[in-house]
Amino acid sequence: MSTGKITENMFYNKFGVRLDLALEAHQVVRGEVGKEIPGVKQDIEHFNHAQVNIVTVADPIGEEFIGKPIGSYITIEAPEIKHNNFEVHNEISQILAKKLESLLNIGQDATVLVIGLGNWQATPDALGPQVINKTIVTRHLKDYAPEELAGGLRPVCALTPGVLGITGIETAEIIKGVVDKVKPSLIIAIDALAARNVERIGTTIQLANTGINPGSGIGNNRIGINEESMGVPVIAIGVPTVVHAAVIAKDSIDALMHNLKHMPGLSTQINEDAISTAIGNVLQPFANNLIVTPKEIDSLIESSSKIIASGISQALHPSIDSTNINSYIH
Repeated sequence: MSTGKITENMFYNKFGVRLDLALEAHQVVRGEVGKEIPGVKQDIEHFNHAQVNIVTVADPIGEEFIGKPIGSYITIEAPEIKHNNFEVHNEISQILAKKLESLLNIGQDATVLVIGLGNWQATPDALGPQVINKTIVTRHLKDYAPEELAGGLRPVCALTPGVLGITGIETAEIIKGVVDKVKPSLIIAIDALAARNVERIGTTIQLANTGINPGSGIGNNRIGINEESMGVPVIAIGVPTVVHAAVIAKDSIDALMHNLKHMPGLSTQINEDAISTAIGNVLQPFANNLIVTPKEIDSLIESSSKIIASGISQALHPSIDSTNINSYIH
């Protein structure tokens, strides 16, 4: 197809596309080098309605290769999240709870601060606030109903700090102020992510014990929310809600070129520099920063936020499981 080869990473760098999902970053780099990546390990687990990919970045070599900090990245792929099926959603929330538990390294009485990152006024960015709306908070019970905590509820508090454009305050500054006052043993931060594959929108959940950079997937690089900046461990949970238009355009052209290969008499020798330039010209009015989200994003946010909130509550509170969580919510 090509007379001027541009790798996927080169294309992403040109258009400012950041791969939020470690699974995708690993796939891209492994595809380009044609072998396993040093310092990176991948394990796969299969469930009835989900597949779990665990990417472990073990050392600085692996960190440099895929552009992700040393740590564990657990990706739950579940296309059926799109469907309004309680049993499927319940299974996925249980998987999420188990995987989140595997990342916890705190005592039963340790306080956890759950942060819902994002803009509650913009649906594709409202995942974090929606999760907070459904999260079971219990820290106040220490003073008002201590017997409830003794029954198997860990002290949990929650915050939706908003975004810089609304508050005028860096999100990390707001969170750090609360951390200094509340002194949690752990932060769990939920945020919307950007994917490179439209099929992952609303169907993929990533957990990482490395923290998060709010808005990085759409080019808004804010101060990181991680152990270094907060002083306590940070687990990030995210769901892709958007894909860069440049990626969709590139995938569409690649698919067209692939189909043309099987049509006799048609040339498929198109310079990839020309393709990249054409895409850039189309996206120029948006400074190459156009992102796309499906029209049913409100439904996808609602479903994924319920699953995440349920998984968090089951993981954090020993007395809560899938059979009784509704009694705590209602």
